[in-house]
Amino acid sequence: MLDLASLTELLAQPQKIVITTHHKPDGDAMGSSLGLWNYLVQLGHHAKVIAPTDYPDFLAWMPGNEEVMIYTEHTEEAAVLIADADIIFCLDFNSLSRINQMGELVGASSAYKVMIDHHLEPQDFDDYRYWDIKACATAQLVYTFIANELGRKDLIDKDVATCLYTGILTDSASFRLPNTTSDVHRIVAELIDCGAVNWRIHELIYNSASENRLRLLGHCLANCLEILPEYNTAIISVSKADLALFDVNTGDTEGIVNYALSIASIKLGAFIVERNDMVKLSLRSKDEFPANEICKKYFNGGGHRNAAGGQSNDSFAAVVQKFKSILPDYKKLLIQ
Repeated sequence: MLDLASLTELLAQPQKIVITTHHKPDGDAMGSSLGLWNYLVQLGHHAKVIAPTDYPDFLAWMPGNEEVMIYTEHTEEAAVLIADADIIFCLDFNSLSRINQMGELVGASSAYKVMIDHHLEPQDFDDYRYWDIKACATAQLVYTFIANELGRKDLIDKDVATCLYTGILTDSASFRLPNTTSDVHRIVAELIDCGAVNWRIHELIYNSASENRLRLLGHCLANCLEILPEYNTAIISVSKADLALFDVNTGDTEGIVNYALSIASIKLGAFIVERNDMVKLSLRSKDEFPANEICKKYFNGGGHRNAAGGQSNDSFAAVVQKFKSILPDYKKLLIQ
């Protein structure tokens, strides 16, 4: 295991560093990864961000994005970088299964593994852990890791700040979730002072949808939304046939689950989508309802109390029915 002093000493000299994050990276995954990358390259490290899979186009504008390697497109080159790395930063995930085929490579590498994350129940594969489940985003932790642990707030320049702001913005649902504390707002203010242009980042993230994305959203709300008033629950279920109608790209379904939760009486919102290889489920909840418990117990997933996800190899219809069958067990929590 590494302590902070040993890690700081390592980072004082140029190292071969890989930064990776979970599959199908979201704004926090890429924002924290690129924020850390922009910091490390200032110190002369040979750093590379390797994403296990592709990610949405609306994240591709961030500083350093052109240097990101997609593992599924460069498997051999990525494998060499992982095997030869001195340090591997594992951001926004805490189990090697979350990086798909890369998990075995990272586990087998002799590199020091540094986990920076805010999810529950981390797996013991790391040598140094900077972990806080109360943090609203991994990007928040990357900021405090650089500024407080490493004492290099002076190197949080415009590029670093822009990426970290993006991660906090997206994982806090635009600063709406309960874990968006006063400390988070103070960090965001610091990032703006460092050069992050908050209104421009919001435009690039939320006002850059394709026509197909908007038409898919309209279809979901008009034809795929089911309300279960006896459980204060809303379900948006989308089949492969639905997706094919709108030529869906990576990221086009991002955030749709939040529309289910936006209905005044709804306490639990579900987005269930049929992919080519499996059925994916995203849950959002209000107050103390444990969305992560449902995902962990029934759908091979997990996450945060109010935002969680899971998956199943069962049929699309079977997953929808299974989700509905679980609701009676949680009725007291849902209607209180």
